[in-house]
Amino acid sequence: MYVAFCCGLICIIGAGSFFLRNVSFAGTLKSPGSVNGGASGLILVPMPHEIRAETALSLKNGVSISTASGDPEDNFAAKDLVSTLKRRGVDVRDDKNGSAKIVLLRQETKKAKDVLTRARISFDPAMHDEGYALVTDGDTMYDIAATSAGMYYGAQTIKQLIVGRHENAALHAVVARDWPAMKYRGLDDDLGHGPIPTLAFQKHQVRVLSEYKVNIYSPYFENELAYAASPLAAPPGGTMTRADVEELVRYAQKYHVTIVPEQEAFGHLHHALVFDTYSQLAETPHGNVLAPGQPGSIQLIQQWFTEIASMFPGPFMHIGADETRDLGIGQTKPLVEREGVSKAYIDFVKQIYTALEPLHKRLLFWGDIAMKDPALVKTLPKDMIAVAWRYHLQPEGYDKWLLPFVDAGMETWVAPAAAYGKLVYPNNYDALHNIQGFVRDGQRLGSTGELNTVWNDAGEGVFNQDWYGVLFGAAASWQTGTSSIPQFENSYGQVFHGDLTGKINQAQMEIMAAQLTFRQAGLDSATDELFWIDPWSQQGQIASAKLLPVVHEMRLHAERAIILIDQARAAGPLRETDAVDAVELGARRIDFIGYKFQAAQEIIEEYDRAYKKQNDPANRYDVGQLLATISGGYGQCQDLRNGYGLIRDLHKQVWLSGNRPYWLDNIMAHYYLEMELWTQRSDQFNNAIAQFHETHTLPEPEDMGLPTAATF
Repeated sequence: MYVAFCCGLICIIGAGSFFLRNVSFAGTLKSPGSVNGGASGLILVPMPHEIRAETALSLKNGVSISTASGDPEDNFAAKDLVSTLKRRGVDVRDDKNGSAKIVLLRQETKKAKDVLTRARISFDPAMHDEGYALVTDGDTMYDIAATSAGMYYGAQTIKQLIVGRHENAALHAVVARDWPAMKYRGLDDDLGHGPIPTLAFQKHQVRVLSEYKVNIYSPYFENELAYAASPLAAPPGGTMTRADVEELVRYAQKYHVTIVPEQEAFGHLHHALVFDTYSQLAETPHGNVLAPGQPGSIQLIQQWFTEIASMFPGPFMHIGADETRDLGIGQTKPLVEREGVSKAYIDFVKQIYTALEPLHKRLLFWGDIAMKDPALVKTLPKDMIAVAWRYHLQPEGYDKWLLPFVDAGMETWVAPAAAYGKLVYPNNYDALHNIQGFVRDGQRLGSTGELNTVWNDAGEGVFNQDWYGVLFGAAASWQTGTSSIPQFENSYGQVFHGDLTGKINQAQMEIMAAQLTFRQAGLDSATDELFWIDPWSQQGQIASAKLLPVVHEMRLHAERAIILIDQARAAGPLRETDAVDAVELGARRIDFIGYKFQAAQEIIEEYDRAYKKQNDPANRYDVGQLLATISGGYGQCQDLRNGYGLIRDLHKQVWLSGNRPYWLDNIMAHYYLEMELWTQRSDQFNNAIAQFHETHTLPEPEDMGLPTAATF
């Protein structure tokens, strides 16, 4: 690539040829709103506020990209666009004889005003901070914005408008006006329950999030931030250091992303309070909640957040303060009995606010506890930001989680969940509907931000499985009103993975269908518990009775997803291949849940038949065959051992593609235990086979560890 800096211009040239069908949609600008399929058939995430598609431009002879502002951030947007196009196979050259041109213009320039006038569109005040206009005029697409952020976001839309590679590349020509519905569009990434991303992966997260116009990345800490003044609780190999933070902050600034630290400052502090150094601060011995009555509690919070403020230059800090369920059952019991748990909670939050006021940051806090007493909410400082959270679809809407704070005159953000719970793969049906409804209601009630969330409660989650819900959350917070789920479902694979076959979209739908079969069976979803549970335990047999009637349907959905993923890879090349691997891991874990319960039930039934036939010499061959099916070269015990081993290796590979080794052995230990369990059971059945050959008798089913009932 050749980048020429001359006369305040960056000029980057490329070559290619025509691929896309020549589409022409003339007409006025259209507000897509919640229209399924987008405007004029365009595949974009998020969908611009107003857009009209015009005749596609061939990139057969290349594309040039220039900006005349001289602003370093505008120059960065141009160079980032070129770098992306090169990675995606759009050829570039060092001359200006391309068939298409992309020009980045500041809105106040005469050239930009002339372009807008010819397009008969205006640049309204709502567009000023982060909005942009795209105008195709002849063979040139103009990205017009008043700020570097708006310029950058316009360039991200242009990336999605270019489809195909090399001689097949083409640019969807459009006229568009776009600006965000919500000022703050963020993601809260759980670093407190197992996976700790590498710094390289966090940079990748920031870069990708910015491409979908997210402007906040919020790492969630319990004891995962290394504090110089209190290093005790930070696990070696499992923390972000000051150097990590400073490098990430610098990196994120280029992409118009603010890093908002969240350090729990009330509850969820077990990993710190487990140390006896802090034992006097715990509400209960080695518990989860700081005791408000202990002066040392505020001192510890001041110590932590003073360091945080020195590392993170952004305007916000998040103090957590959710799920303080232990409050009032330990040291604070007399206070709670005297004044009530809500007042004890609110008063401590206000103490935290006062203690941190000298740091001159706006404090965010989770709203789940405070909302229980709307009258006391009105006593909270008005410049705090209440982050209302709810991670499941609420058919009646989300107003009740917001109104206590709205009525108190406080700023609110909404926090749905892209990934929540202890699942082998996110339940994206729930996630998309939860995000859609909560963001819709938040916008209606004046919420200024969305903080979409990813939670790894069991410590087994991998972020690369979460992009589906994360990107829909990005779209929902940028778009106005009720974001279209079908539109997103039809767009995700092409936009994120560059999959023009539709196979990735279909695979996601198949996994959602597989997840829904669990609910039809009376189970919540494909949980980690179901993946690990012994199917012959009491709880395992209860789950088996529910799952077996639908397990065939569930497995077919999961297996179709695996096939579709392989077909998409073959048709490739795909982007974000680590994320594709992570989707396959989820599908295989779901499928294995089904096979485990099937095989376990088949073993019960096969041994029962063998046991009933053991006394008839004419059935000895059949008995031997039944026993060999249970434990032999192709035995079910071996299948289950091998299945856990295969998925173990895939899980490790996917984990290390984005996370540090920290915590991984906790998961691998579980795989090894399951492999050992089925190896031991195989040996036990092999002993039974040997006994049968010698004595023509078999142990009692109960002695083999089989459930007492033959079928469930």
